[in-house]
Amino acid sequence: QVQLVESGGGLVQAGGSLRLACAASGLTFRSYTIGWFRQAPGKEREFVAAVRGNGGSTHYKDSVKGRFTISRENAKATAYLQMNSLKPEDTAVYYCAADRSIILSSLGMADQYDYWGQGTQVTVSS
Repeated sequence: QVQLVESGGGLVQAGGSLRLACAASGLTFRSYTIGWFRQAPGKEREFVAAVRGNGGSTHYKDSVKGRFTISRENAKATAYLQMNSLKPEDTAVYYCAADRSIILSSLGMADQYDYWGQGTQVTVSS
């Protein structure tokens, strides 16, 4: 069965960096778009970034552009989210998600992704 496992979360001071990883199994990784979402307490899950299967096309939430970078290594079936210049408002549980056939206009829609990881907590202190 398909499994997505996130890692790399933790506690960091404002201005610091973290690198999240999403390790996939049970699917042809290069055929899937990977998205990163986050959910803060009391808030809805929101889109952060996405990368297409070949890694050549990336998309970001406006508030993370220039600070976050999404990437992937298809040979390792792993996607990454490098987060720099972290702010307290970035505090959330971060999830990775995968979908084989998601269209461009749906990249930011959580309900359009077929598979999800369990999430990893990111806490940014001020």
